[in-house]
Amino acid sequence: MGAKVIVIGAGVGGLTTAAILARQGYDVTVLEAHIYPGGCAGTFYHQGYRFEAGATLAGGFYPDGPMDLVAQATGVSAWPAHPSAEVMQVHLPDGERITRYGDERRWDERRRAFGPQSEGFFRWQEETADALWSLALRSPAWPPQSAREGVGLLSAGGSWLGERLGAGKALGLPGLAVDAFTPVSRHLCRTSDRLRLFVDGQLLIAAQTTSEQANALYGASALDLPRRGVVHLEGGIGALAETLAAAVERNGGRILYRQEVTRIRMGEGRERGRPVAVLTKKGLELEADRVVVNLPPWNIAELLGEDAPSRLRKLPPQPADGWGAFTVYAGVDGRVIPDDSSLHHQVLVGRPLGEGNSVFLSISPDWDAGRAPAGMRALTLSTHTELASWWTLFQTDRPAYEARKEAFAHKMLAVAERAIPGLQAAVQICKPGTPVTFQRFTRRKWGWVGGFPQTNLFRAWPPRLLDGLWMVGDSIFPGQSTAGVALGGMRVAEGVKRSIG
Repeated sequence: MGAKVIVIGAGVGGLTTAAILARQGYDVTVLEAHIYPGGCAGTFYHQGYRFEAGATLAGGFYPDGPMDLVAQATGVSAWPAHPSAEVMQVHLPDGERITRYGDERRWDERRRAFGPQSEGFFRWQEETADALWSLALRSPAWPPQSAREGVGLLSAGGSWLGERLGAGKALGLPGLAVDAFTPVSRHLCRTSDRLRLFVDGQLLIAAQTTSEQANALYGASALDLPRRGVVHLEGGIGALAETLAAAVERNGGRILYRQEVTRIRMGEGRERGRPVAVLTKKGLELEADRVVVNLPPWNIAELLGEDAPSRLRKLPPQPADGWGAFTVYAGVDGRVIPDDSSLHHQVLVGRPLGEGNSVFLSISPDWDAGRAPAGMRALTLSTHTELASWWTLFQTDRPAYEARKEAFAHKMLAVAERAIPGLQAAVQICKPGTPVTFQRFTRRKWGWVGGFPQTNLFRAWPPRLLDGLWMVGDSIFPGQSTAGVALGGMRVAEGVKRSIG
């Protein structure tokens, strides 16, 4: 066997890295604290239902797109995916309902909802997204961490630039340079309040911030999700992780569940400054030549303790502007779901967004019989929520914490009723979750989800933290989304391979 690689966490990013390295002959072991893979993109069982824990929207499934490249690299022959051209419906406060399509119908729908004056914004958004996705899929290392990665980035950029010049798109380059350092709102200054609210709602779920702060280049790409091969996965979003987990084992790697890692042991003497072993709560100790951690920086700092590098030791107590999620998992009578209903809805109540004023709703397909008992449907509702207040109440006033949790659940179901009339009366079971819940089940410190808000192109961390220690997941470029963390996993696998030599 080749070098020993330990991957901590069976999320999509970690599993992608593990499957690729196992396929290339390395001795790969994945350690997962939970009983199933997926993390924030997992699917869990409860009273006959399969609920999607956090992530519910899967994109990047198109020829030569992110998930196609991941399949080729990991040896996945096919994803359990059902394509969908109707991606979601967005419900505005004034009662307007906008359907987000992945095909040409999107232009007529946007003109209908926002008028012909909106076309300029959407043409900028799509042209910019095309350019950025074209560059990102060349797998440039961002931010580069070595001379080789810098050369690779310049080479990919030069090839990309040559194609744009050959296609007569050179006039767009100055605009791209300006957009690298300005927010999306620069392109919305002459548009309607309705369009700005629509864009802000979509950016919140795709970039973790709104148009006033979202970097224009990242924001344009994030808004492009409906065109990037959105699918419904049979069995729920967790089927993605299950498919990757099967690839890890088929490629010769192994996955150990119920093994929560408590420490990364660093070497001494000649091995000083390098991870040499990983220890778990059950007393397992595994030697390692390389360690890949599929967790946020706050978790990695705890696992390293005094051996953490200075950037990890200087982290604030909590993510300064990061979000948590409040979720409601509901089992409902399927008769309340209209036959022509979209399976994803975003309901916007008003500003400020989050805290129940923006609710995202995902419904299990009627054709996916394994997701709910006969005649029933599984629903996941989520809203962005601030972290600190939940933890303060949980630690100091448990009855107030429980009361707030119940109030949030009622508010979200009432908001979701705008998308599905009669929903509240049709609910058979209701299971709410807070950031405290997310920490318990995903081990992510503070229940922080979604990665860093994409306010500039330098928010993402570089994946190599120390010699022999790597981070994967939504904290590295290109950030959140299952497609994003999978691409990050491909980059980390390549970096680990090069470091082993």
